[in-house]
Amino acid sequence: MIRPQVSRESYAARIWRKTLAGVGVKFALAWVALLVFCAVFAPFLANSMPLLMSKGGELSAPVLRYLSVDDVWILAAFFLALALYFIPLGLSRRFVLFLLGTFAAIGLSYSLVKPPALVIYDDFRGSGYSQADWRIMPPIPYAPTDYLRDLVSIGLETPLASEGRLHWMGTEENGADVLSRMIHACRISLSIGLIASGIALLIGVVVGGLMGYFSGLVDMLGMRLVEIFEDIPTLFLLLTFVAFFGRSLYMMMVIIGVTSWSGYARYVRTEFLKLRSQDYVQAAVASGLPLPSILFRHMLPNGVAPLLVAVSFGVAGAILSEATLSFLGLGVVDAPSWGQMLDQAVKSSTFNWWMAVFPGGAIFMTVFSYNLLGEAFRDAIDPKMANKPGAEQ
Repeated sequence: MIRPQVSRESYAARIWRKTLAGVGVKFALAWVALLVFCAVFAPFLANSMPLLMSKGGELSAPVLRYLSVDDVWILAAFFLALALYFIPLGLSRRFVLFLLGTFAAIGLSYSLVKPPALVIYDDFRGSGYSQADWRIMPPIPYAPTDYLRDLVSIGLETPLASEGRLHWMGTEENGADVLSRMIHACRISLSIGLIASGIALLIGVVVGGLMGYFSGLVDMLGMRLVEIFEDIPTLFLLLTFVAFFGRSLYMMMVIIGVTSWSGYARYVRTEFLKLRSQDYVQAAVASGLPLPSILFRHMLPNGVAPLLVAVSFGVAGAILSEATLSFLGLGVVDAPSWGQMLDQAVKSSTFNWWMAVFPGGAIFMTVFSYNLLGEAFRDAIDPKMANKPGAEQ
């Protein structure tokens, strides 16, 4: 008798398949993918400099010459992640290689990339560029900091109202293109959401893992520490640091990450309290494996599912915190931000709907997408959902 072969699906693969079963999560992933694409390739999507031009038979790429340090290492990290996706390695090894490669790219970028200190956008509209043999411009031919005050009589212009210039989403009070600033603002939202949540996740996993594994006195002291950090108001702490130490995106990431790890610690603690009595954990202890191996190699992969839900909601919360700070006028000055554009919409004497609708819609869609991802992960790991009518068995 020939027995039929039964394909054994891993727990992670089953959770991911159930997560992708809904329509909402596909929409959320498509929106997040669009944000990632805009954030990575922002200099090539919205810029006042030609992508490629020919003058007197000589080819040049002005965009590449003016790439900043952040532009270079973000591009390197993106292509490194794309390459690692197709390499047949374990998830943990891919993650370690990605971190090492990203840190190496950051170090090399700061040491090798030396863009011009001053960018004069009027030079790109002068005779040297207008009289070129041919040139290829980005889809949005305006940089986010290209203020066209010398070209327009009024800084604010409604969408598609300019003559001789195409501004799909209008201009802001200084004449800069809103769509260009929207594209470049994706970097701030994604970076502060992912990095701040990454810091919080790292602290929460370590503290929660120690509490759940040792319990007793360690658990009691850890829970008191969790309760202390839960009582810290993140927004007021951000306002205090900005008032005393100035505006810094990295400072926002650290503060949001350091003050929001308590929820992750609770999740990990609960899972580890259940897993510490399992046979494979006891076998690992009896084998004399070191504590980090027991905690993070054997126990954590089996208790990581609830963290996916918390991380999705945590990223959305970090993005809202940055947008709130920028809306209050305390965000990063030099870089475009969705909250900063919302601030301009309410500060003007008249209500400029395009300055409120487009940035506000981007904030709403981003937070909504991460919430959809969190709910999809929650439904996929909830055993009660499998018993509902119509649910996949």
